[in-house]
Amino acid sequence: MAAQRTPNHPLRQAISATRWTYEALASAVRRVAAENGDVLRTNKSAVSHWVAGAEPSGQVSHYIAEAMSRRAGRRMTLAELGFATPEESLATSSDPVEAAANLGRADVERRHFLAVAAFTTVGVAMPLTYDPEPVSRLLRARTGSVQVGREEIEVIRRITAVFGAADELLGGGHGLTTVSAYLADTAAPMLSGRYRDEQTRREAFGAVAELTYLAGWKHHDLGQEGAAQHYYQVGYQLACEADPHGHAGWMMRALAHQALSLKQPRNCAALVENALNRSLGHVDGTTEALLHITHARAFAATGEKPAAARSLLAAENALTRQADPQPSFSLASGPAAGTVASHTARTLTDLGDHAGTEKQHRAALLRWDAEKYKRVHALTYADLGDSLAAQARADEAVATWSSALDLMDGVTSDRTQKAVSAMRPVLATYRRRRVPGAADLERRIRDALT
Repeated sequence: MAAQRTPNHPLRQAISATRWTYEALASAVRRVAAENGDVLRTNKSAVSHWVAGAEPSGQVSHYIAEAMSRRAGRRMTLAELGFATPEESLATSSDPVEAAANLGRADVERRHFLAVAAFTTVGVAMPLTYDPEPVSRLLRARTGSVQVGREEIEVIRRITAVFGAADELLGGGHGLTTVSAYLADTAAPMLSGRYRDEQTRREAFGAVAELTYLAGWKHHDLGQEGAAQHYYQVGYQLACEADPHGHAGWMMRALAHQALSLKQPRNCAALVENALNRSLGHVDGTTEALLHITHARAFAATGEKPAAARSLLAAENALTRQADPQPSFSLASGPAAGTVASHTARTLTDLGDHAGTEKQHRAALLRWDAEKYKRVHALTYADLGDSLAAQARADEAVATWSSALDLMDGVTSDRTQKAVSAMRPVLATYRRRRVPGAADLERRIRDALT
């Protein structure tokens, strides 16, 4: 005997709330499907089956959500229509606007679920197989009732800038819920509005992509890498609508950068090479330099020393071409000269050049404002101490690590915690050797971690 279906009450209520007949919904679903090159014979009988609990086949549930969203004048998710749990909706949505809202809402309402989401090496390569055309057709077909102009876009940019600055001073844990709620409730829904011209539309998608990136970066700083990867992937999809060259390439860099930080270099070189191919000629020299230096890190992580050296040189050369204005999406990473120096140091670490690493970390410290970029300075001092320890300069390493610990006070960051924890094995050796200051620093670290 066949199992009895559970009626889809959310779908029934949504249809009732929009004052649609089953036949009208069926007709709208057929139109949405046709826009996406899919011919359906959906009728009111099919709608009755869905309401009774039948699962739509293929992409039909997405077509239903799109049709219902147009009717309601706001985004309606698969979860809201009873076709997926919040977790399933988050994992399966091909609509970046819906996905951005789902992510933000999950951060506010289901934080534990998102916090323990898994990072995947396969997910790093998502942009290499992503086809933006059908998604773009779907997004452009929407005719929201709310007019979106430069004023709304400017507010999103200001909020992103304010919380981005706070992130550097106080860590990723500061303001994450606020950023996520704003993304879910205001910024993402805005993308379903009307625009007076194509340029305004691009700017709107670009601004929300930057806000989405910030939410991902905050999760990365908290060590919640699966959540960060979800945000970066959605940020990439949104960036494709804003600028399929420079901005989309930058979001590919974000995915590669995260994977390299996690010592997962698979797909990273191919990803950054694709980012460079689409970005060259469309971005300024500074942004190009930041792409090249990530390429260098990817090559060094896989032991390709000649390729890494060529990319380091390409980054240095690109950095000298600063005539064109730098876009806001790459400006968010801070002073480019400091970033290039910092990532050059990480590249040289992988290549075993500890003296070169030290030199680049010191250069980075000079190029970052210590008050504005407190966390960056803390992490750079920690890395500099590592390079000094690798050169058997114990006294200098202890003093440098002590400076790092001073700067970490008040910063909510998993990355700073990991940097502190990494000092402990070497400090234990230094304490046994009676290196001055080692025992005291060990005690301070123990207190900081507890």
